[in-house]
Amino acid sequence: MNYVLNTTDDYHVNALETLGWELTVCNALEPPNSPCRGALRNPGTFGVQLFHFLKRFVPFSDLRTVLEVGGGLGYLMRDFLSLAPHLSASMLDISPYLLQKQKETLANRSVRFGRADFLTMSISDLKPFELVILNENLGDFPTLVTDRDARGDADAETRYWVDKINDIEEEFSLDLDDGESINIGALCIVEKLCGARIPYIYLSEHSCEASMQNPNFPRHHFQGSGKPEKIPLKGHTEYTVKFSHLVAIARAFRYKVIRGQYVDILPLALNDRVRTAMRSGAPLSDEQEILQQFIYDLYKYEYLVFISDSLKKG
Repeated sequence: MNYVLNTTDDYHVNALETLGWELTVCNALEPPNSPCRGALRNPGTFGVQLFHFLKRFVPFSDLRTVLEVGGGLGYLMRDFLSLAPHLSASMLDISPYLLQKQKETLANRSVRFGRADFLTMSISDLKPFELVILNENLGDFPTLVTDRDARGDADAETRYWVDKINDIEEEFSLDLDDGESINIGALCIVEKLCGARIPYIYLSEHSCEASMQNPNFPRHHFQGSGKPEKIPLKGHTEYTVKFSHLVAIARAFRYKVIRGQYVDILPLALNDRVRTAMRSGAPLSDEQEILQQFIYDLYKYEYLVFISDSLKKG
């Protein structure tokens, strides 16, 4: 199978000037008057709710160092540091625009900032961190997209990533289907993080394996295709992620794996507003359209928590 390489690097480095049109779950919950907050049992910001969810698995009081890769506008780290101010935090991003926004959001915090491509970061540079976070951004990393019409004489960058397919398959006994696109960047991220023996790892993104079968919302059921799907966005394209491949790599490194959907982190409140918005297929107002998309995302996004087996029990 021939592949073409999908990468968002040029967009994030040279073209990104706003996230206003790309409404992540984190950003959707930022405004205090957001209708999305009213759809949840706990109407707080995303970072606060994620922190309390992760406390079930991550002993924040014992941690000292945290790295967030691709931290968007900095809201998640702001919330984490408000709840655990003892943490020594670092932010890494490829986008000069987003890195500047993170500096503004975290202006009153002691945070280190670095501009670089995470995939070029060495394992030795990762080892000091006890928790690494990549939230809602795995789809930004390179994806090899199947293209039967692609020329065989691919450029050097594409050949590099195609060669990684064989390495990953052989090392982790993965069966990477040559009939579907491959989230090669996400696979290499997990390999690097686990190879660095990071004690705690949190990842999330739109999943091609997630489904929604909530009996309260029968008109909005969907089933994951199991194959990475194209997401056209302004100025670039992303792909949903095959999470089972990431799980297989983490388990090969003997990590404990916790996997689920965003609705675990952000439980819904089945109030009148939610029921009314989800009662019909087509939205009848702007607010209903926002809520339908938000609730869809709560099921479409998956998260992973990896916990190293080298940690002492108890």
